[in-house]
Amino acid sequence: MAKLRAPDGCPWDREQSFDSIKKYTLEETYEVLDAIDARDWNGLAEELGDFMLQAVFYAQMASEQNLFRIDDSLEAINTKLVRRHPHIFSDAIANTADDVKKRWDEIKKEEKQDRGERPKLLLESIPRAMPALVEAQQISSKAAGAGFDWEGVEQVLEKVHEELDELAESRKGGSQREMEGEVGDLLFTIVNVARFLKVDPEQALRRTNAKFRRRFTHVEQTLANGGKTLQDSSISEMEGLWQEAKQSE
Repeated sequence: MAKLRAPDGCPWDREQSFDSIKKYTLEETYEVLDAIDARDWNGLAEELGDFMLQAVFYAQMASEQNLFRIDDSLEAINTKLVRRHPHIFSDAIANTADDVKKRWDEIKKEEKQDRGERPKLLLESIPRAMPALVEAQQISSKAAGAGFDWEGVEQVLEKVHEELDELAESRKGGSQREMEGEVGDLLFTIVNVARFLKVDPEQALRRTNAKFRRRFTHVEQTLANGGKTLQDSSISEMEGLWQEAKQSE
């Protein structure tokens, strides 16, 4: 990467900045997730290389500006892992994953106090740039950890029905913005259902997206094999092929 960024290196690599490669970092992250979902281990090995290149790229640009070197990043994470796992590297006790998470958060808070940082409000620590579904998951988890939560999943399911009723009501005379708000409320509540059931909503939706892709591709390909297009076909034909794909799974 140093060679690529050198004056006689690659014109494209030389032009990049911290901001310009952010989109590639996100893209590579999702390609890693796709390889895992597909259980494509050879593909995952390659995608992890692309993913790690992003860290190397950022670190090289930082080094050129005398900000830090990649060694500093690696040393920082090594130190952090040791410090935040006292039940492994010291004599603390943590018997469950929840115990570990609680102690991790406590140590993280202590670290910020030692650095003299202003204590953040509970939700300030959640990045706004992450996908909305993941953000909703983290927001609800943080709030629940502070005691702002339903007593059980049955109450959340009741809330889902309440939000559906409010959405139906907004359709009768509400503005587009009001309907958007009701859809958002419904999605946020469903994320909470997933949290109570210990289901990752992002992964659940990714799997459903993949399932829809498979079944719809079967519909389109079967029609094409018969010399037809989606536009030439009736909804009953497409539904029949959809059910065929569903049964084959």
